[in-house]
Amino acid sequence: MKTILQIEDNYANTRLVERVLEHQGYRLLHAADGRTGIDIALQEHPDLILLDMGLPDMDGQTLVSVLRGAPELAHTPIVALTAWPEATAAQMAVNYGCDGCITKPINVTEFAEQIAAYLR
Repeated sequence: MKTILQIEDNYANTRLVERVLEHQGYRLLHAADGRTGIDIALQEHPDLILLDMGLPDMDGQTLVSVLRGAPELAHTPIVALTAWPEATAAQMAVNYGCDGCITKPINVTEFAEQIAAYLR
């Protein structure tokens, strides 16, 4: 079973992602802020990290930099999950060192396949 860490401060977004992905058989972990996300990632070594780029305690660029700096997470796919406009979000995700970007609101019919593609 693949483990996905979602770092997201909005409860409604968290629940939607959980409902879609748990139904697909993934194990979901959650952090509501960047510091907790880093701690969970270092402890659990998830297969994929979904990351809101606008967290209350740290910006997405800093968070990705810290995660990428941990040797045990260096090859873990990090996908930005953001409400930024799609073109802006995609460029920012690349600039920050993410492996990709999915814009909110998520398309629930495509989301599970998008996640599966990042896990391949």
